[in-house]
Parts: sequence; C-alpha cells; structure tokens
Amino acid sequence: MQTFRTTTGAVTGRRAVRDPGVVVLRGIPYAAPPFGAARFRGPRPAARWEGIRDCAAFGPVAPQSAELPGAPVWAPGDEDVLSLNVWTPADSGGTLPVLVWIHGGAFVFGSSAQPDFDGTVLAGHGLVVVTLNYRLGFEGFGRVPPASGAEPCPDNRGLLDQIAALRWVRDNIAAFGGDPDRVTVAGQSSGATSVACLMAMEGARGLFRRAVAHSAVNACATPESAARTTAEVAAEAGVPATHEGLLSASPGTLVAASDRVVARYRRDPSSGRRHYDPAIYGPVAGVASLPVDPLTACASGTAGEVDLMVCHTSEEYWLLDAVGSCARVSTEQQFGVFATDHRLPDSLLHAYHLLMPGASVHERYLAVYGDMLFGEYSSRLAESYAASGGRAHLARFVRRRDGQGKPVRAWHCADIPFAFGTVEDERVHFLIGGPPHAADLDLAGRMASAWAAFAATGDPGWPRLTSGAAGPVRIWDTSPGAGHSSWDAFRAPWRAAGLPLLTP
Repeated sequence: MQTFRTTTGAVTGRRAVRDPGVVVLRGIPYAAPPFGAARFRGPRPAARWEGIRDCAAFGPVAPQSAELPGAPVWAPGDEDVLSLNVWTPADSGGTLPVLVWIHGGAFVFGSSAQPDFDGTVLAGHGLVVVTLNYRLGFEGFGRVPPASGAEPCPDNRGLLDQIAALRWVRDNIAAFGGDPDRVTVAGQSSGATSVACLMAMEGARGLFRRAVAHSAVNACATPESAARTTAEVAAEAGVPATHEGLLSASPGTLVAASDRVVARYRRDPSSGRRHYDPAIYGPVAGVASLPVDPLTACASGTAGEVDLMVCHTSEEYWLLDAVGSCARVSTEQQFGVFATDHRLPDSLLHAYHLLMPGASVHERYLAVYGDMLFGEYSSRLAESYAASGGRAHLARFVRRRDGQGKPVRAWHCADIPFAFGTVEDERVHFLIGGPPHAADLDLAGRMASAWAAFAATGDPGWPRLTSGAAGPVRIWDTSPGAGHSSWDAFRAPWRAAGLPLLTP
C-alpha cells in the first residue's frame, strides 16, 4: 500500500486490479457532509483526521432513488456524500496532467462509482484521474427561499460542490503526482453541462486549464422555473414551499416528492415540454453563482483561456427510448404537438423527413429530440466558443453494432466506456452491444489516447475549429474510413430554424 498526505490527513489506497501499476484511492472527503445545519448551504471544509485513512471503498452516493448496476445505492442516513476518488500511476515521480470527471444523470442520479468511470486505463496513459460525487436533485439544484433574517441558501449547490472538489485538487493533487496547473475538467450529459457551467462561473476561474464536454444537455433553469419546481415538489412533500418547510422534509422525502412530480408529467400529454422527458432539475442561470447560461457564456468569450473539447453521439436519444425514460411519439399528430410544445417550425420536421427516407415517425422524433437536447446544443457550444476566440475541438461518436439480434446505436452514454477504456467490463455491455470486438478495443485505445493528449497538451490529435460556421469534426467509429468531417446534413435545418434553449 502507498500512503499520500493531504491537507486534512494521510490516506492510503490499493493497487488497481486491472493494472498493478496504478494506485486507486476511493472515498476521500473533499468537503463536510452537507446535512444538518449545513443543509442547503454551500460546501464547507472537510474535517481533519488523525492517522492514516484507508481509502478502499467508494463513499456514499448523493440522495437519489436510482439503483445503477455496479454502483452503491443511497440509503437514509448516508451523509458523507461529498467525496472523490483518485487513480494515479504508482511511483510516477513526476507531475502529470490531471483529469477530473463529473458524472451525468439528469442532475438527479448517478455517482462516481459507476463501472464505466474506472480511471485505471486513463491513469495508464499518464494521467492522474479524479472522479467525484456532488449533491443532486433538490439537495443540489432545488431553489430554496430565504429564511427570515437568515443568509440566503445559494443556488446551484451541486455546482458549488464541484468547485470545492476542484479546489481540493488544486491544494492536494501534487501529493498524488499530479500537476495543479494542468487540470482538465470533464463530464458527460448533465456532467458535461456542469463543465460548461463551470467555464462560466467566476468561482471556478483558474481551477482548470482544459475542459471536455461529451453530450452536454440543453437544460438550464431560470430562477422563475426553478421556483415553480420548488412549489410543485413542496406540495408533493406536504410541506410549505418555504425555507423552514423544506428543511422539515428529509432528503428522502424530497427525492420521493420529486419522483411523483416527474410521474405526473409523464402521465399527462397536455403538460407541455416536461411530458416528453420530465427532467425537473438543472443549473439555475441568471443568479449570482451562474449569471448566464453556458451557451451565452461561450458565445461571449467567457473563460477564453480554457481549451475546450466537445463530443456528442449521432443517435443520442435512442438510449432514453430503449430504457423507457421518454414519452413515445408515433403519429404525425403527436409529432406536431411535440414541435409546438418546443417551438419548432414545420420546416425543421420536413427537413428531417427528407433526410430520413423510410424512417418511422418515432425514429424522426428521436432524431429531432436528440439533436435538440444534445447533439446540436453540444455542437453550438464548441462553435460559439471558437467564434468568440476560444480554442475548441469537436468530435462525433457514430459507432454502431448488432447486439443480440438488434442494432445498438451510437446512443447516449455509448462513447464513455470507450474514452475510459472500460469496454471489457460486462456491466457496460448493454451500452455497447455486448463484449467488445477487436475493432472496439482499437477505438477505445484511440479515444483514451486523445483524452490523454488533450489533457497533457490541449491537442487531441485533430485540428481545432475555426471561427467559421463549419469546421473539422473528428468522427469516432470502428470503420477504417472514419476520420474527419466538416459538415453534417442534420446541422443545416437547425441553422435555419434556430435552437430553443430549454428550461427544466
């Protein structure tokens, strides 16, 4: 075992099973438990400890109702949820680039303990890898009214937790062989949107040099929409929508109340945008911690000193359909209502009809929704950042395969096991269509190498975007001909129609 000294005490870890040349430490507290008197407040420093802390197990996950394969399950009483994990090459003897990973999960579920986020392979590429937990759901993103005469509870507590973790990295990562001046913050889905938000937050300035955003989600709440969500959740919990009332409801009560709000929207086709994918939480833009939404911030040149790498999959929304988390749209009439609910012009739907000859209404709906929520939004983050003078690279993941008699598409989350090099873990085989083929292993090696190169130098191996509307896009696929693409026909309709910014 190898011992490392942090600002709060000494820690020890274990050699990674997959690679004995890597040491992994799990469950290191980066902030104090955010409950009791600290509930709905910003993160506080972690307490010091005596002796050597054995960091063999992942820390508890944030309050949530999800039960994910291979990951811990939250239980009432789990409070030390603000922890992180470190993978580092054993006895590296140098200062290595650092990659800090923020997990996704619609801002309501997930954790750093998911099997596809194992940092062993990336550490083998010469990185120090950090993954972290942060507050989710109402605890992390619910808007809490101020108490009379008391200090207001900050918005975006989940993002403030992420900043606290980055400060821990700044102050401690050198002890693990990492270079605090070469930190890359990375994430997928809501984790990617978190990354984009951090680029716009003054509190995160200077804590990272590079950013990786895979499948950023088009979802930032306004103060008004966040307040409406608070009122709905409080009503379901049977408490007043006040500071005192919300504090009187346990974290588990608010999780269950949030789930009931979501279920109500799922059952009601007349409930507007939330019926189709009722994600009710997201970062609140237009407040002190996050003055503007990430897309606006990128277009204005905010955080121009940060190198940005963006990727999205070509068939994002097919996963959400496969797991039954979105409404089913199967008729032209339903598709028209969907377009009206999202302020999409008929011309956009007609363009997809022409671009997808022979496709069903449901398939066209999934394509439009996936591009609106993930693909087009991610592309615009990169392009607007480049247009404002920032350094940005863009990639698209298109790899598909047949799995158990049906195609596994290039859908949401399928790219992450490749970038982490975890494709051989059977717990992620649902995402990628079964055990990896030789070509899959080759793709995983190329993607992990690109992440490592970007974290080390800012150059992932393909040209960055120019300030023009189109630019080189790296295509990730197993086919020999995959390389670069400067244009995608599905982008053109959005350029003509415009992209609505969605609010949870």
